[in-house]
Amino acid sequence: MVSAVFHSPRRTTEAAVHGSERNAPHLMADDTVETSASASVAKVTTRPRWNVAWIWHHVLPPLLGLGLLVLIWELVSMGTGANIPSPKDTLVQAVQIFSDPFYSKGPNDQGVGWNILASLKRVAVGFGLAALVGIPVGFMIGRFTFLSRMFNPLISLLRPVSPLAWLPIGLLVFKGANPAAIWTIFICSIWPMIINTAVGVQRVPQDYMNVARVLNLSEWKIVTKILFPSVLPYMLTGVRLAVGTAWLVIVAAEMLTGGVGIGFWVWDEWNNLNVKNIIIAIFVIGIVGLLLEYALIKLATAFTFEEVKN
Repeated sequence: MVSAVFHSPRRTTEAAVHGSERNAPHLMADDTVETSASASVAKVTTRPRWNVAWIWHHVLPPLLGLGLLVLIWELVSMGTGANIPSPKDTLVQAVQIFSDPFYSKGPNDQGVGWNILASLKRVAVGFGLAALVGIPVGFMIGRFTFLSRMFNPLISLLRPVSPLAWLPIGLLVFKGANPAAIWTIFICSIWPMIINTAVGVQRVPQDYMNVARVLNLSEWKIVTKILFPSVLPYMLTGVRLAVGTAWLVIVAAEMLTGGVGIGFWVWDEWNNLNVKNIIIAIFVIGIVGLLLEYALIKLATAFTFEEVKN
């Protein structure tokens, strides 16, 4: 009687490896050193280099875009005469402004640094309150179908409302420009966090919830052990969108409320017909918004799984 024994590919490979080990007595120390050195060289060569191709693909396009912007700006300045200052004149004015950004000559005459800090403070307070309210509400809406059906019409109704429409309500209720601006930031930046958090909760795999039901986990453990890690990428996306919205809103709100802030600074320079400072303020607003966006992207990347990043 003939019997046949079938081996899996893994066992066959292991047998071949063991056979090779028996046939080869041992590896020499020099071979080991040479192999390690080769691996080290391979690792070094895989690092990105500052070669011409890398500069062509990563450095040149942004520089060309900025150059095109400056060229169009210069052409518009030449075509409109003295109405639009040239890039050179604006740069000279910017150097003068940022040579002393934190001067203070009274409540209505302060440096651009104080105005930026005042706006960032309002954004931080309004955005922080929106996060404290919006993220838990998003969890509840995504977790319970009844709440989702109850709040979805309200969110769809209130989310498209312009920020400037909320500002008079804040002035009426809070009787002050600063809390009214914070209220406007709060009500406009809360929606991205509610929506993204709720969508993240609703997209948690049902298998996770079935396991929680089998293990008889409490609602607190379901939220902290299952929902929160799964929803974190969606939640951070909502936070990033909310910060961008808050920074846009504060500029418009400060134009109407006055006081100290980058929006008030723009409006004050317009009243003085100082177009150079208005253009400088546009770049300052854009750069600060870009830095906020970049910081939150890095934060979201640090807390996001590899498969989500890719």
